[in-house]
Amino acid sequence: MAKKTSSKKEQSIEESLWNTANKLRGKVESSEYKHVVLGLIFLKFASDKFEGRREELIQEGKEKYLDMKEFYNMKNIFFLPEEARWSYIMQHAKQEDISLKIDTALHTVEKHNPSLKGALPDNYFSRLGMDGSKLSALLDTINNIDTIADEKEDIVGRVYEFFLGRFAAVEGKGGGEFYTPKCVVNLIAEMLEPFRGKIYDPCCGSGGMFVQSIKFVESHNGNKKDISVYGQEYTATTYKLAKMNLAIRGISANLGEVPADTFFKDQHPDLKADYIMANPPFNQSEWRGKNELVDDPRWKGYDVPPVGNANYAWIMHMLSKLSENGTAGFVLANGSMSSNTSGEGELRRSMIENDLVDCMIALPGQLFYTTQIPVCLWFMTKTKKEDKEHGYRNREGETLFIDAREMGTMIDRVHKELTEEDLAKIAQTYHSWRNAPQKLSSVEGEIPEGNNPQKLSSLESEIPEGNNPQKALLRGR
Repeated sequence: MAKKTSSKKEQSIEESLWNTANKLRGKVESSEYKHVVLGLIFLKFASDKFEGRREELIQEGKEKYLDMKEFYNMKNIFFLPEEARWSYIMQHAKQEDISLKIDTALHTVEKHNPSLKGALPDNYFSRLGMDGSKLSALLDTINNIDTIADEKEDIVGRVYEFFLGRFAAVEGKGGGEFYTPKCVVNLIAEMLEPFRGKIYDPCCGSGGMFVQSIKFVESHNGNKKDISVYGQEYTATTYKLAKMNLAIRGISANLGEVPADTFFKDQHPDLKADYIMANPPFNQSEWRGKNELVDDPRWKGYDVPPVGNANYAWIMHMLSKLSENGTAGFVLANGSMSSNTSGEGELRRSMIENDLVDCMIALPGQLFYTTQIPVCLWFMTKTKKEDKEHGYRNREGETLFIDAREMGTMIDRVHKELTEEDLAKIAQTYHSWRNAPQKLSSVEGEIPEGNNPQKLSSLESEIPEGNNPQKALLRGR
């Protein structure tokens, strides 16, 4: 009962925060104020962690170390000089120069913590000239959030996800460039099972793929130190948002020195990743000039991807980044499965003939806030040979197709999401197809009865007539 009460309280905090922030509209564009709000939440969280560590040092009788940043950094906590602390901000919240004080605080945090270089909003508050009373009201609302009351609940993370989703819904087309629906990110993580190795996202947006990867590892009693995170983001403000989102959760990541175009300024030219998780821009046109990147080594062995649509350029970029046993899971528009425009059909044929496509999933509509374009998930691998270390059987010459278009539950009038049950059903179908019989028997309690490569039809599913066991059509309830 107490847990339900807590959840209700946290939800009301999120809604209250959104409603207060919404009052900034008019003076501040929504595309700007998400950074204002999330920057303040970051500052509150960093301050709460700092004050907690400071009190810990006092309790241990180490008062002489209170102003030594090393004693905070060793606990993965950012050191904050007095003018950067939330208590200082609240003491001056009603003053006319509060915008300047917030800008100074954010700048000071970044200056004293090199890992935050380029992450925090730069001079936003002074530049935007927000109404003092509305900004003060926003500060009061954020002040009521106890960001470290229960670390397992990840209250700040929930606020981030809530705001990112709401901003995507409000901003409409284009707003989803920094946000992928949580259920889609969860599904990719559950499919790939990124327990250890290098994870890469070439268009990382706000960093949601990385956050869920770490959550997956921790929820399965793994160690996040076994994971290395690499990413890249083109839009400068979204690059900052990703750095904040990861920093606020204590996730160390290499997002490149600067925000940059993945095709023209690859920040990780020598990277070979074990896992790639991505949601590239759908059907991106004019992504290169007619005579640009025609001899790029990423296209080696394939025709040059067309200028009019970057879908296959993204696929080939990701393939070039995979290690010899690497796997990739990514979102693309459904057209990527069937388009024959400008040589895309031949590119797809070559990938299939090279046996790189492991699994394809057709997703239900209305999952995304920002587009009604039907989408699918591609899962590709450099090798389908037997892998005894991971318990994979030999799948050479096989590809699993899963039709999940009828799955999902409406969460409002226009949006749908995949439930935890849906995610488990899809992921287990893939794993039972991919895994060797001995690995299946070791997790028998987790796999629906009869769900093995020879008996996929025993799921609440249907195998299309004439197809073989590596093709399953999942039906919604």
